[in-house]
Amino acid sequence: MAQAQPAYVERPRRRGRRALVVLVVLLLLLVGILVVADRVAVGVAERAIADQVRQEVAKQGAQSAPPEVEVGGFPFLTQVLNGRYERISIVLREVRGSVQGDAISLPKLDVDARQVSASLDTIRSGQGEVVAETVHGTATVSYDSLAALLDRPGLKLSEKDGKLGVTAPVDVLGQQLTVTGTADVAISEQGKVSLRFNDLNAEGLPNVPVARTLLNNYARSISIDVPLPELPFQLAVREVRPTPDGLAVTADATNVPINSAG
Repeated sequence: MAQAQPAYVERPRRRGRRALVVLVVLLLLLVGILVVADRVAVGVAERAIADQVRQEVAKQGAQSAPPEVEVGGFPFLTQVLNGRYERISIVLREVRGSVQGDAISLPKLDVDARQVSASLDTIRSGQGEVVAETVHGTATVSYDSLAALLDRPGLKLSEKDGKLGVTAPVDVLGQQLTVTGTADVAISEQGKVSLRFNDLNAEGLPNVPVARTLLNNYARSISIDVPLPELPFQLAVREVRPTPDGLAVTADATNVPINSAG
């Protein structure tokens, strides 16, 4: 007679599996809590930095929409403990500053700060400096603002084949002509935007020397150095180029505070 086999006992294995499931669930909950805490801490830091940026812009006599701040890198809490952040992005919209009685408009100023140092106490209290190793800024100067500075009725500026183009009505020897042409755009030693109109023409221009002289005089009268509003974060202008939306300005700085010291 065959001997009966002992019944297979599954209870210990089931208990172990249940414990593993509970452990995994607890770990997932812990990770979720840490992620939520991390994002909450990011929000607090972004609001604090945005407030400091707003104060700095106001100190310079400029105006803008409320700053938009984004702290990059994950996890944020680890960066807090280390006192060093990978990236902080700041967007300022509708930036306006008074320049010689006229307002230069920057529809958008993007600021990208890298390798930012800030102690845990600074983040917690809002007091102290947040210093970035490098800061890169890009902005756009509207053509309407530039045309307002030139102060010539009917003058319009635009991008033309990668250059700054101009169209304007001009009276030449009693004739109303439409002048078109381009300008050389550069950054002067004083950090101003240099506009030099040296290639103007007009259809129907009388073929006499005085007519060409009048056109050349007009070109010189609209060739100016445009002072830009003081940019925040000690940004120094390095490059300017025409785009369909306006003159794109590139600026940078190193080892600068991106907030006001408390």
